Amino acid sequence: MNDSPEVSTRRSTVEEWTRALAESTGSPGGGAGTGLMLAVAASLISMVAGYTDADECDRVEVDAIRRRGQSLRETALRLADDDASASQAFGAAFRLERGPEREEAIREASLNAAKASAVLGDLALGALDPLAWLASNGNPALVSDVVVAFGALRAAISGARTNVSFDLASLRSGGKRLDEVREQHGDLWSAVKRFDEALDRIDTLTAGIDHRAAPTDAADQRDDMGTESSL
Repeated sequence: MNDSPEVSTRRSTVEEWTRALAESTGSPGGGAGTGLMLAVAASLISMVAGYTDADECDRVEVDAIRRRGQSLRETALRLADDDASASQAFGAAFRLERGPEREEAIREASLNAAKASAVLGDLALGALDPLAWLASNGNPALVSDVVVAFGALRAAISGARTNVSFDLASLRSGGKRLDEVREQHGDLWSAVKRFDEALDRIDTLTAGIDHRAAPTDAADQRDDMGTESSL
C-alpha cells in the first residue's frame, strides 16, 4: 500500500480500498486486511458498549470498553496503512537476483514483517476480554453484533497468526533450519501459540452465545413446528 490518498485505509472509501486490494500488487494485502478486520471488531465493540445500559457499578466498565474500542479502531487502521512498507520490502526482496544479497534481504524483510504482524496480533488479543464482557453483560438486543465482532476479531488474530508463522518460515532462506529459527526468535514463535489459544477461546465464547443470536438448530426447529401445529 502506498501513502497516496487514493489507497489508504484511513482516507479511502471502502470501494476504493477494496478495489486496490483486488489488484495483484500485494499492497494493500493480507496484512492490511488483518488490520481492517481488527478495526471492524473494535468499531462493533464501541457500538455495543454505547448501546449498553449499566448500573453505577458497571458504568465505569462500559465507558472504558467503549473508549478502548474507539482507540483500538484508530490504531488498527494506522497499522493497516503501516503494513505497506513491510509488504513492499518483502516483494522487493524476492525480486532481487538470486544470491547472498537476496537471501539477506528476504531474511530482513521476513523478520520485520513477522514483528509487525505480532504487534497487530497482540493488539487484537487486547480486544478479547472487553468483547467477552459484552457477550455476558452487553445489550442483549445486540448479541448478533457481538457475534459478528467475534468473527472479525477471529479473522484478525488468524491473519496475524498465519502471517507470523509464514514469515518465520521464510527466515529459512539461505539454509537456516526451523529449529534455529525457533531458538533465535522465540518471542515470535511463542506469539503463534498465543494466537492459537486466543482462537480457541473465541470459538468457545462464540459457541456459548450463538444460540441467543441464531436459535435455528434442529431441536429449536422441531419445537417451532410443534408450536405452529398446535395453533
